[in-house]
Amino acid sequence: MSNGTILLLNGPNLDLLGIREPEVYGTATLHDHVARARATAGKAGYDLEHLQSNSESALVDAIRDARGRCAAIVINAGALTHYAWSLHDALAAYDGVVVELHISNPYSREPWRNTSVVTPVAKGSICGFGGLGYEMAVDAVARLLSDG
Repeated sequence: MSNGTILLLNGPNLDLLGIREPEVYGTATLHDHVARARATAGKAGYDLEHLQSNSESALVDAIRDARGRCAAIVINAGALTHYAWSLHDALAAYDGVVVELHISNPYSREPWRNTSVVTPVAKGSICGFGGLGYEMAVDAVARLLSDG
């Protein structure tokens, strides 16, 4: 029996993981990361839905559609993290737990990556742990939900 659904969102260019800048993002593919997140969710009694989109509007629509349906959202918004106020607004209107996720540590990279429009509307952020971050984010969500 499931405790609910966790929505995992991945933004632009994350479908290129495994081939895009492996020195920064590693060699694991997005499929690999999603499989690890799904396994972690399953162990905690949750289903995991996943959407990757290069379109800001598709991500906003997914967040809006998750309202009242998904217990939590884990979001790796990619470059949209730094300027997509529509994601901020959609997440602010979402009624569940939000965890921000980044494979690399944006705060140790270019200065423009130091700003996040997601952070103010997230319960917390996980960054810099590579693919392990996907498991950590789902585990954090499950613990937050179980603690009420």
